[in-house]
Amino acid sequence: MWRRGVVTAACAVALALLLILHSDVPNRIGNLGSLLETFLPWLGLAIPVLLVIGLLRRSATALIAVLLPLAVWVNLFGGLVSDKSAAGGNLTVLTHNVNAQNPDPAGTAKDVISGGADIVALEELPDNQVSTYVAQLKSAYPYHAVKGTVGLWSKYPISGVRAVDIRLGWTRAMRAAVATPHGSVAVYVAHLPSVRVNFSLGFTANGRDNSADALGEAIAQEKLHDVILLGDLNGTMNDRALASITSQMRSTQGVAGDGFGFSWPADFPMARIDQIMVKGVQPTKSWVLPATGSDHRPVAARVQIG
Repeated sequence: MWRRGVVTAACAVALALLLILHSDVPNRIGNLGSLLETFLPWLGLAIPVLLVIGLLRRSATALIAVLLPLAVWVNLFGGLVSDKSAAGGNLTVLTHNVNAQNPDPAGTAKDVISGGADIVALEELPDNQVSTYVAQLKSAYPYHAVKGTVGLWSKYPISGVRAVDIRLGWTRAMRAAVATPHGSVAVYVAHLPSVRVNFSLGFTANGRDNSADALGEAIAQEKLHDVILLGDLNGTMNDRALASITSQMRSTQGVAGDGFGFSWPADFPMARIDQIMVKGVQPTKSWVLPATGSDHRPVAARVQIG
């Protein structure tokens, strides 16, 4: 009973070490560290597999060893499983990558309106569809601004609109001040460069990483106390490459969400790369909306301003 299952026990210990030391996996070769951190919660699926093998082998060694990755996983992600939402909040925000190839932008706009948000950010807006979104959202959101491929729609007046340079050569980020009834809040909308998994190059994320650093610098220089970031960051909260942002802001899903809040891909979400992050603002609820005509799902949050 004690001698059987040594290989299974070794795999369990290796899994625990990988979970504990994920930040030490180097990015020098194919950005493997960031790739691992993007799907880090899914490593937990190996735990029941190892448990079943240990039971079939009737190995006490394996069963005890499986407790190690289980304890580490629960420590890392157990807090995300429970519902942390609370009553209150005086502002609802929503962000959605609408997909440039969206076959039904008008339908997606109606889905966005049904989310009931006070402020809406849209990413990946193609030039030939901007007018459709403007027309469809006008009745619910009298104020809007579009910069490049990102846009902001609001029930409240917008001022101080400007593009944010995220080192791409074209505009995929913007900043605006929204005058809510509870005080002014700086809203950043961003769509960081896409990442790809390539057999020869690995996880090609350098462009995303550079843009994340630039966006983090811009947010750090913001003068308003209350700041909200809405957008497709093409990265999760675990990804070290987003540290310039995550080190100064909190995820609404992490603070007030229910579950992992995966948003991509829409048909079978496996990662939360669409983010709502705040500074100087208290999240009270965070959730994922049903799929639209996009390959991303919209995400929304309720926050307390002032």
